[in-house]
Amino acid sequence: MKTLILTNRVPFPPNSGYPIVVYNTIKGLLKLGVDITLFSINPRKYSVDVDDIYDSVFDSIKFHSFNLDTDVNVWGALLNVFSNQSYNVSRYFDEDAGRLLEDILKETEFDIIQFEGLFVVPYLDIVKANSNAKVIYRAHNIEYDVWERLALRERFTPRRTYLEFLARRLKHYETEQINRFDQVFAISEPDRQSILRLGCETAMEVFPVALDFEKYITDPAKTSFPTLFHLGAMDWLPNKEGLEWFLDEIWPDIEKLNSELRFYIAGKNMPREFFEYDSENVVVEGEVFDAVEFINSKSIMIVPLLSGSGMRVKIIEGMAMSKCIIATSMAAEGIKCQHGKDILIANTADEFYRSILQCITNPKKWLEIGRNARKTVERDHDINVISERMLKVYQKLISA
Repeated sequence: MKTLILTNRVPFPPNSGYPIVVYNTIKGLLKLGVDITLFSINPRKYSVDVDDIYDSVFDSIKFHSFNLDTDVNVWGALLNVFSNQSYNVSRYFDEDAGRLLEDILKETEFDIIQFEGLFVVPYLDIVKANSNAKVIYRAHNIEYDVWERLALRERFTPRRTYLEFLARRLKHYETEQINRFDQVFAISEPDRQSILRLGCETAMEVFPVALDFEKYITDPAKTSFPTLFHLGAMDWLPNKEGLEWFLDEIWPDIEKLNSELRFYIAGKNMPREFFEYDSENVVVEGEVFDAVEFINSKSIMIVPLLSGSGMRVKIIEGMAMSKCIIATSMAAEGIKCQHGKDILIANTADEFYRSILQCITNPKKWLEIGRNARKTVERDHDINVISERMLKVYQKLISA
C-alpha cells in the first residue's frame, strides 16, 4: 500500500507535539509494511536541516520538503483583511511547493493521501487534480477554537477584535473543507464532536496520540523531590498564556510552602520575560536536549492551560513517564483520565495550591497517581494498537 503524508513542518526530530504525532504515525505504519512518502513544508520558524537528520524512520521513507517563509508580517496581515482567505492557512501555500507536489503525484500512484492538519489543506486541489487516491484529513486540533478561546481572554480590545476575526476566517475555512475528504481522523472525542458541529458528513474515526513505550523508561533514582516542572513550546500562545497565569497568580503562594521547592520550566523559543522572572526557586532551562530525561528527573508536572484544543502530547508523555500531573480541565481535554486516580485536575489558583500541597506533603499520593497514569496511557495510546486500527481504515477505504 502506497501512502503519501503531507505535513506543515518536518517531523524530525520528534521533539514537540505535532512532530511526535506524525513521527509515531509513520513509525507505526512502517512496521505494518506500508510504503510511505512524506511531503513536508519546512517553515523558516521551525526550519530543519534535512542533511542533519539521522533516524532509521527517516531512512525508511521517501522524503520531499519545501522551504517556506510562513512568518507573520504586518503588510501580509493587512492585505489579507481585504481578501476572503484565512491568513493562518494561506501563509502555508506556495505555487512552487504545489508544483513539487504535482511532480510527486505524477511519479507515483498512491492509494492513500493523508493531510496532517489544516495548514496543508490548501494543497487539496492539486492532489485531487493529479491523483485518484483516497484522501484523509487528520485534525490535530480545532484551529478556530484555539483562536476563539484566546480572543475571549484578551483584554486589549483591538487585539481581541483581530483574534476574533482570525477565528471566524478559520472556522469558515474548516467548515468549507471538511466534507471534501473521504475520511476524517479526530485526535479526541471532544474534537470529534466539534467537527460534527461544523457540519461534517464524512466518515470519522478518533485516533489519539500514539506512543512507543519502549522510549519511555523511568528511573526513580534520578528523580528529584520535591520538584515541579512545566514542559512546552513557548511559541504556542496557549502555553505562554497559561504559564504566565501560573507564575503571576499561583506560584508566589506555592514557593512559600517549602524553601527547597523548585519549579523548572523548559521548552523551545522561551521568551526573555521568563528568564527574568524574579524568583530564585524558578529555574528556566529553555529548550532541553532530551525531553524524556528532563521529565524523568522531576516529580510533579504542571500544565496550566487556559485555551487550546486537541490533545496535549506532553501530558501523554508525562503519564508515560509515570508522573503525577496537575492540569486544568482544558489541558486534559480528550484524555481518558480521572481526577484523583491518574491525574489531578485544578482550574483555579486555590485548586492548584491544594493539589501541589497534597503532593509534596504526601509523596505516596503523587507516586500512586503516576503509576496509574502509566497504566492509562498503555491502555489508550499504544502505537501498535493505534497503527493497526489506522491501517484497517486505509484498507476499508481502498476496497470501497
